[in-house]
Amino acid sequence: MAEVKRQYDASGRRERARQRRRDVVVAARELFETHGFQGTTITAVARHAGVSAESIYKGFGTKAALAKAVFDFVIAGDDEPVPMAERPEARAIQAEPDVRRKIALYVDGLKVRQERSARVQLMIRDGRHHDETLRETWETLLTERLTGMTMFARHLVDSGGLRAGITVEEVADVLWTCIAVEQYELLVLHRGWSLERYTTWIGRTIGDSVC
Repeated sequence: MAEVKRQYDASGRRERARQRRRDVVVAARELFETHGFQGTTITAVARHAGVSAESIYKGFGTKAALAKAVFDFVIAGDDEPVPMAERPEARAIQAEPDVRRKIALYVDGLKVRQERSARVQLMIRDGRHHDETLRETWETLLTERLTGMTMFARHLVDSGGLRAGITVEEVADVLWTCIAVEQYELLVLHRGWSLERYTTWIGRTIGDSVC
């Protein structure tokens, strides 16, 4: 019984720690989106989340690292420790036999992710010009996007149905460019396109470029 209780206590501590981390990330997101990176302090995040500033530094290290954690949270939509490639959306894309339908399924998910994450992405992108600590964070976002799109490109090429002779690298570059937050920024935020119009254009652009 003592062993069971120790396991229960350890599990409870882990869940409480996870909840505190989630509270910090949610608080940081709200403040970043309202006040920007420079206008948000760790002290303000700590107050908003009901924790100490010291615990945030201990858990995240820097404010830039906290911004990256916020990005990871809004991209996934949760803090579940499940890789994006193993989530139901990715499984459905992998199971779909038609390559254009694969692209359409991916873009349907992109629409939701962009709506959740665009402001955070733009904050990191623009903030790097004023705060050197964000430069590496932005480069990490670009690299991770290219890695993900290279994996998706390889899957599309292996599935068949793309334009003859097209390489994984070219498909990855098309995907990497089309899903960039800049497209969402220009078309949805500046030109007032609906999410449906944006999604249709992205899907058609990718499909016509690689199929």
